[in-house]
Amino acid sequence: MAENKTQPTDASVDDFLNNTEHPQKRADSFSLKKIMEDVTGEKAVMWGESIVGFGKYQYHYESGRKGEFLIAGFAPRKAAISLYLLGCMETKFEELMANLGKHKTGASCIYFNKLSDLNEEVLRDLIKKSYDFMKEKYPMPK
Repeated sequence: MAENKTQPTDASVDDFLNNTEHPQKRADSFSLKKIMEDVTGEKAVMWGESIVGFGKYQYHYESGRKGEFLIAGFAPRKAAISLYLLGCMETKFEELMANLGKHKTGASCIYFNKLSDLNEEVLRDLIKKSYDFMKEKYPMPK
């Protein structure tokens, strides 16, 4: 069975973010890192080469595939910042999403261009609710 390609690494999150080409995206990424550390209580960790993750959970599918993945994270991509809030995939946060600000959504992502396009209070609430949902649904063994 294939292992998840995106694994936590020992790479420096700050070094990665400092290499973000666009100055506004770089500044927003450092701000988002702080917000996510504050809200989740987790230290930022590099997952693969391009995702900054916070917390992890263990999954086990009916197919037998199992592994660990980040609970929340983001990646400063060329087109937009991709925000991964895995709890939002399984539960509906329509009201929060409607009040979040200028963004687009994909299967497991929220895409935005600038942090200033989002309502920070709503963003913090969305991160917290999504994170708490995942921690409750997938408790890590002690």
